[in-house]
Amino acid sequence: MSEAEEVVEIFTDGACRGNPGPGGYGALLRFRGVTREISGCEKMTTNNRMEMMAVIEALRTLKRPCRVRVVTDSNYVKQGMTEWLPGWIRRNWVNSLKQPVKNRDLWEELLALSRQHRIEWNWVRGHCGHPENERCDALARSAIEECLGKI
Repeated sequence: MSEAEEVVEIFTDGACRGNPGPGGYGALLRFRGVTREISGCEKMTTNNRMEMMAVIEALRTLKRPCRVRVVTDSNYVKQGMTEWLPGWIRRNWVNSLKQPVKNRDLWEELLALSRQHRIEWNWVRGHCGHPENERCDALARSAIEECLGKI
């Protein structure tokens, strides 16, 4: 993707209190200077599932095919989408250790959503002061508190 093209920027993070435990996700979408924040929670989940849900929910908000730059602090999400998926699919959703791929339901959903867009996947180190990543982390943690209040 060239820098001159209009791009929807999506920043994401997931969090979990315990793993598994109550979890939350947060995402920030930015296009043409307008920012939108989304978040959600699940009462019993894992950190990896919340990392994935952040991207899934962000992509679900897009109304038409777009050029997208996803920024995540999850190597699991980035490497899954950019490196591991072709092998998993070729081996009928079995990983390199000959075990069923974890979170297959979310991988399949993320794959279907990603096929609608031109996506550039980027990784950023978490908890290092990246403003959008820090905001997504705060959204995810706030979502956990909401979930805990509903228990």
